[in-house]
Amino acid sequence: MSNAPEMISADGFRDRGAQATRLEAFVDAAFAFALTLVVIAGNDIPASVDELVLAMKAVPAYAGCFLLIMRCWSAHADWSRRYGLDDTTSRRLGVLLVFLVLIFVYPMRMVFSSLFNALTAGYLPTGFTINSVSDVPAMFIMFAVAFGLLGTVMTALYWHAWRLRDALGLSLHERARTRFEIMNWGAVPVVALLSLGLALAIPARAQSGIWLGMPGFIFFLLNLAPPVLRRVSARWQRAQTET
Repeated sequence: MSNAPEMISADGFRDRGAQATRLEAFVDAAFAFALTLVVIAGNDIPASVDELVLAMKAVPAYAGCFLLIMRCWSAHADWSRRYGLDDTTSRRLGVLLVFLVLIFVYPMRMVFSSLFNALTAGYLPTGFTINSVSDVPAMFIMFAVAFGLLGTVMTALYWHAWRLRDALGLSLHERARTRFEIMNWGAVPVVALLSLGLALAIPARAQSGIWLGMPGFIFFLLNLAPPVLRRVSARWQRAQTET
């Protein structure tokens, strides 16, 4: 843990990790590299206006990948700032997070490209070839496994901080927020399992229509979890105050 002076951030946490560690620098570099793997121009620089237009059509998919990668990076940065942990468990989980992110970019790019291709009736290209309908559930299975494992690692990081709550001297507000983060990131593997189940259960045939995309659309449920979990966390904090 860092010995730097602790300051209170806007989220009510003391900045226990004000000084960046070697692990944080490594994680930051890995996330930056992950973004280069989904760059909009692909492997080649456009050599004509037509190629440039085609590259620009990949912007929506790139934007989706960018936002999701930045969400994961921001979550780890917040975790590091809030708790300042640099022990063996934190390092192992941080390295595993990097490993998963670098794997995650490939199915993520495919899923977002497929989403915008479907929403625009084929106007926005996918940038890859789907040889048969059976490729669609395979793509979602890989996405669900990768994203689910990534959420599991983030949950484990916050659970590790929760286990050390007394040693870290977490305030009641910090404990409530830590519990919220555990539940919020814990929702990711739960939804990933639902997506995996749908991908395996829905018949991979053209007659399934829009249902073939349900393993991907179900991840939008993650946007509904935070408001509910904030109320649960607030009730827990009030209950702890009254006892």
